[in-house]
Amino acid sequence: MKKNIGFIGMGNMAGAMVQGFLKAGALKPQQIFAYAPSQDKLQLSAASLGFSPCETLADAVTASDICILCCKPQQIESVLREISPLLKGKLLLSVAVGWDYERFSPLLLPDTRFQYIMPNTPAMTGEGVLLFEAKHSLKAEERQEIMELFGCLGMVRELPSSLMGVGAAVTGCGPAFLYLISEAFADAAVKYGISRPLAYELVSQMIAGSAKLQMSTGKHPGQLKDEVCSPGGTTILGVDALEKAGLRAACLQAIDAVMKGTRP
Repeated sequence: MKKNIGFIGMGNMAGAMVQGFLKAGALKPQQIFAYAPSQDKLQLSAASLGFSPCETLADAVTASDICILCCKPQQIESVLREISPLLKGKLLLSVAVGWDYERFSPLLLPDTRFQYIMPNTPAMTGEGVLLFEAKHSLKAEERQEIMELFGCLGMVRELPSSLMGVGAAVTGCGPAFLYLISEAFADAAVKYGISRPLAYELVSQMIAGSAKLQMSTGKHPGQLKDEVCSPGGTTILGVDALEKAGLRAACLQAIDAVMKGTRP
């Protein structure tokens, strides 16, 4: 892509996307501009990644063909009041949780073209999930170009507006839940004598390999679980313990908690 990209906000998610774009060679550092209220942190990120830091919101928008809103959801309205007149003829993308097309539309000038996207932090490694809301105002060729750009960050999937919330809960919050599980299994390995660094390495590879096996075979996760559980074997004893501890219920409750917390 030859267009300039402007990030409004440079937190963890924006940083993950920038790193993913640069690692894939989809963008060059000189194509990326960013503004964040904390100029000190912004300067540090810019020095590390090579993008151009901007002193004002207006500078970031003016320098860009495509703007990506990565600020906190509660900051959206104030940010839009400041930059809306500058968005004429530009594409506006947002990764702010809960701010879908219908919620944005009343705040945008008629000629601003908008797309709501939910990425996740594994985008940094090119193994992310990028959810595109089906409702948008981009031209067909523009949207294809954007989907191809984000495709370098991982799997791109379209969801109807009604499912973007739960999609974001599973794919956006899910990494944190898996890291919690990963840490717990590593603790168990350390308990029985494996060093902490090796424990994390073994558990992370186990999770990555298990995910790749499921995706490559297309088998139901339950079938793959059954294939590991020999009758009267050790694995089924562990599965039984997890069931008794309420692992499935805990996972469902985690998503319930996210959904209740993000509903307007």
